[in-house]
Amino acid sequence: MSRTLLASLATLTLVGCGSTSTTVTSSVELDTIEGAGAVAQAQAALKSRQQAGEEFVARGAILDDNGDSHVRFDRRFQGLRVLGGDFVSHQNANGALRELTHAGPESLQGLSVKPSLSAARATQLAERAFVGKRDAGAASAELVVFARGEKPVAAYEVVLEGVKDDGTPSILHVVVDAHTGAVLETADEIETAATTSTGNSLYVGTVSLATNSTSTGYEMRDPSRGKGFYTLNLANGTSGGSVFTSTTSSFGNGTTSNAASAGVDAHYGIQKTYDYFKNVHGRDGIDGAGGTGYNRVHYSSRYNNAFWSDSCFCMTYGDGDGTTFTPLTAIDVAGHEMTHGVTSRTARLVYSGESGGLNEATSDIFGSMVEYYAASASDPGDYLIGEKIYTPSKSGDALRYMANPSQDGKSVNCWSSSVGSLDVHYSSGVANHFFYLLAEGSTGSTTCNGSTLSGIGRSAAEKIWYRALTVYMTSSTKYAGARTATLNAAKDLFGSGSTQYNAVAAAWSAVSVN
Repeated sequence: MSRTLLASLATLTLVGCGSTSTTVTSSVELDTIEGAGAVAQAQAALKSRQQAGEEFVARGAILDDNGDSHVRFDRRFQGLRVLGGDFVSHQNANGALRELTHAGPESLQGLSVKPSLSAARATQLAERAFVGKRDAGAASAELVVFARGEKPVAAYEVVLEGVKDDGTPSILHVVVDAHTGAVLETADEIETAATTSTGNSLYVGTVSLATNSTSTGYEMRDPSRGKGFYTLNLANGTSGGSVFTSTTSSFGNGTTSNAASAGVDAHYGIQKTYDYFKNVHGRDGIDGAGGTGYNRVHYSSRYNNAFWSDSCFCMTYGDGDGTTFTPLTAIDVAGHEMTHGVTSRTARLVYSGESGGLNEATSDIFGSMVEYYAASASDPGDYLIGEKIYTPSKSGDALRYMANPSQDGKSVNCWSSSVGSLDVHYSSGVANHFFYLLAEGSTGSTTCNGSTLSGIGRSAAEKIWYRALTVYMTSSTKYAGARTATLNAAKDLFGSGSTQYNAVAAAWSAVSVN
């Protein structure tokens, strides 16, 4: 997953395209007949645009019910990966290139990729950006093309592993200019749910779990969804762990005195998140090919956070310190974490700057939608993130407040040119606010331009955001690009000039993205 930044989404209209009425999309594997056909069609359409030294590598395809196809490509130049060179090629049913959604410059001709610095020197410079305890020897440096800035340059992507001061694992990607040694961007591969942050469950009561029968009882392993998944008990360690088991068909007792109770919440959360993406968006698993990842519960000791890692393709949950947080396994947190996996397999929004804010907001949006989908009487749907994981003394608190993001004292409701300099959990406020206004209207919220809005409902809003993410956004999409992406998605789903299309435009204006 690329971890670098810049350039707003740009859409080049190559062939005139009116509004469509696309209502069904499906991800296809590249090695299937349909996937290979879509890729071949896209490559043929792109042949005239491919320049000397360039290679376009397909990594995902989506087919619409009207025959249109959308193929994601990564780009290589003179054998090097191009960070910020990813794009989506949109073809009509007849194979004609309709649009090209890209990040960064179209042409890299004339760029010298010969470095002035050695990989060892670049690693030394990158290490200065690491905050925490580094794992000795756990570093790599790859020569790449960095195409997210104003001008493409040769650079090293240095990957450093270690642990942050708060105990969170860190896999830090640092991009270093291969000529000047300047740090061009940093982004962490570990994506957290918070900034400081059945069976018989802790948060959703007694629920039904899909488990696996064994010779000695049952294990917390679901073989029925996609390629299957399981939930591990790390028992306050940071690696290893074992699958939760029970000699009976019951897990947990609804309190923290039984370690399986938190496991129930995590297991239920992954089930409902899988079901949500499958039944609402037609997505088979988190990776689009049946893969759903797995859970790791009871990570470390008194750990106040939860995180997604691409490396293990898994969710990890701490137990909280008991003062501010209880175990961080609430269903909206589960939906949040697994959505990071969806993003990593689609747009790959870099976890930094405005793109990082959109990455976090995407997880908050679908985490909230998963909570609504689960429809638990013990934890009904709302636009608060993580409100169930606070201790009774902190009742009423939440990690994020989508109707009014600034309620947490750090997030922002409205876009400004300084948004990209904020922590990604705070810059996410702009998109969270947009989504609330789009779905629910301005009742219960306020707009940045004083307008009064009527919502289009969660069903339409979530489908627009999902299509924007999976079809139009790229790794470098910023807020201006997100506006373009969601307008394109609304046009595809409901038509240009439709109530939904106009509502998208109005909601972005209401958060100062014009």
